[in-house]
Amino acid sequence: MADTLQVQCCIAGGGPAGMMLGYLLGRAGVNTVVLEKHADFLRDFRGDTVHPSTLMIMQELGLLEDFLKLPHSEIPALAVEIGGRTLKIAEFARVPTPCKFVALMPQWDFLNFLADRSRRFGSLRVMMSSQVTSLIEAAGRIEGVHATTAQGPIEIRADLVVGCDGRTSTVRTASGLVVHTLGSPIDVLWFRLSKKAGDPTQVLGRLGLNTMIVTIDRTDYWQCAFVIGKGGIGRVHADGLDAFKAAVADGARFLADRVDELKSFDDIKLLSVSVDRLTNWSKPGLLCIGDAAHAMSPVGGVGINLAIQDAVATANLLAAKLKAGTLQDDDLDLVRRRRLFPVKVVQGLQVAVHNRVLKPTVSSGGDRTLTVPWPLKILNANAWLRRWPAQFLGLGVRPEHVRSPESP
Repeated sequence: MADTLQVQCCIAGGGPAGMMLGYLLGRAGVNTVVLEKHADFLRDFRGDTVHPSTLMIMQELGLLEDFLKLPHSEIPALAVEIGGRTLKIAEFARVPTPCKFVALMPQWDFLNFLADRSRRFGSLRVMMSSQVTSLIEAAGRIEGVHATTAQGPIEIRADLVVGCDGRTSTVRTASGLVVHTLGSPIDVLWFRLSKKAGDPTQVLGRLGLNTMIVTIDRTDYWQCAFVIGKGGIGRVHADGLDAFKAAVADGARFLADRVDELKSFDDIKLLSVSVDRLTNWSKPGLLCIGDAAHAMSPVGGVGINLAIQDAVATANLLAAKLKAGTLQDDDLDLVRRRRLFPVKVVQGLQVAVHNRVLKPTVSSGGDRTLTVPWPLKILNANAWLRRWPAQFLGLGVRPEHVRSPESP
């Protein structure tokens, strides 16, 4: 017979949304459990860009100073390379935020940091190696979850279940909530290559006639993303590893002397890109946020930050009512109403970049002319204008501030 646990909030998924929401609810004194299916947070090629909006939240929580002691690199400005020409497009120096840079930090360090700081909250429990298998439903209301743990099966009864378990969310699938798919013409291949003295800095995207490569400075190595057409992984494998290494060397020439570090396709991980969102994020007793509510493209590196914004908004709107036992089913839709506009704006821009920039790159066959768009020329020529794309990327459309209570 399964063990039973009674809580006020059960959070499925220990990613950025789940751990931040768990931290905020624990801070507010809400009896909360976070279920993370893996034994640790150590997964490669997850979102590692911590934007100024998230750093501002860390400051509001009194965590920023210790957080920035963790190994990380800082990007104060962004540039792209198009056809060999470098263009400056964003500078964070004038953005009204405490941290005028994007921090690049392995996601597992970020999550471990939150987990460690969460231990001071007696009302919060983080359970590793614990995976939701199904929802408990009665009379049309979600009343908890069934889960597997390292110690065996468990039944968790909760006033609220929050799905934070990503784009392949078990909670979302089991809930029957309707997904609106926007589609994506691309997939991404992630890999890492060593970093050497004299390598270029601050240039993230490199666009050629037939290639798009993103190079992210991870301090002692480069985390690289190679864009391919949707479902094109079979063709990449058929062309062979040498052809792929040649394409990488052609797209980011400073990497040409180290592509042989890729020994097999086992060193290259596929991210199947999807862009979608739920038409409704909730039903009685259940709420989805983060990628479980809206899967984002890696374009702009905003996914982790939008998920954290969702978590902050959720705590702001629901924490006090959860603690008091006064939460109503209608309260859950307040989160969607608060967060839908920024999600729509970002997804709309991501889809535009997919269709107007990336799709022609990966499907043209080399029969097009590569030109620099005029907005990028203007940004490159005017430093004062580069504040605005930096502010959009760094703070987003509707930045959230911590307003949830802190339990004495």
